[in-house]
Amino acid sequence: MKASIKIGAGIGEFFGTLDENLKLLEETLHVATHLGEAGLEIEGEEKDVNCARRLLEEYTELVERGMRVDSTEVRSFLRILGEDRQASLKSLVEAGRARNFGKKSIAPKGFNQRRYVEAIEQNDMVFGIGPSGTGKTYLAVAMAVDALLSKEVSRIILARPAVEAGERLGFLPGTLQEKINPYLRPLYDALYDVLDPDRVERYLEKGIIEIAPIAFMRGRTLNDAFVILDEAQNTTSEQMKMFLTRLGFNSKAVITGDITQIDLPNGRRSGLVETIDVVSKVEGLSFIYFNERDVVRHSLVQRIIRAYEEFELGRAAEANRKDS
Repeated sequence: MKASIKIGAGIGEFFGTLDENLKLLEETLHVATHLGEAGLEIEGEEKDVNCARRLLEEYTELVERGMRVDSTEVRSFLRILGEDRQASLKSLVEAGRARNFGKKSIAPKGFNQRRYVEAIEQNDMVFGIGPSGTGKTYLAVAMAVDALLSKEVSRIILARPAVEAGERLGFLPGTLQEKINPYLRPLYDALYDVLDPDRVERYLEKGIIEIAPIAFMRGRTLNDAFVILDEAQNTTSEQMKMFLTRLGFNSKAVITGDITQIDLPNGRRSGLVETIDVVSKVEGLSFIYFNERDVVRHSLVQRIIRAYEEFELGRAAEANRKDS
């Protein structure tokens, strides 16, 4: 099949330096392209040509509306398209719009964060998996607050396993809430960054926002709620299954975790790791994977994460050599 696409002046960003993105388009979608008098000619199987044409038409529409999609973002999207032919450049770019929460305006940074936001909007259960600093928890909390303020849900429930990160904190004095608060501090931090402190306190007092260890979820059905499970790599298999089956009517769940930072005792398999194997093909779920390029903390953090990954790969390769 052949198709011709009329191209405008702004298509240069799409092609990339030395047409590198055009070559990636050909490689990803298994098509051939040729720039002729009628425009860009695309040749290949019908489904591949239609996919390429849809992408170029979406890009042209965005440019005509004054939205800029740079060459790097095009390249990132083409990799996404290679994994998911239904992905939409237009929806990903529009998912990057800023949301106002009264205290501040928040917008996803980078394509994976946009994919994450889009997935949360379109699915009732989303898994955000990747290293710390990629915005998994922060964006999930922001989306939960957005849903609450727009009355899409009536409450927010934030849960975390109470697992110590390689330390023994010992006996903690105070009430039960005071004992578990240190484990839940990152969730409080995200909330206070998105909402005014007075509002957070009011919502907490009224039970509109609830922050608790995952153990508190047992036996409950969570209706009309936006539920976030943070640090899910530290759940056991039993805890994860229990959490995933709590979801009620008109509810969303976002599960975040970093499978490279599991703090469970030796011999205990992470519930998040098991869940990836068990439910990854269940319809209606979405898995978004982040990497070190998505880290939005200090640039040094990206390099540290990359160094650890290279170290672990080297150690695994050395172990394989010894075994053989």
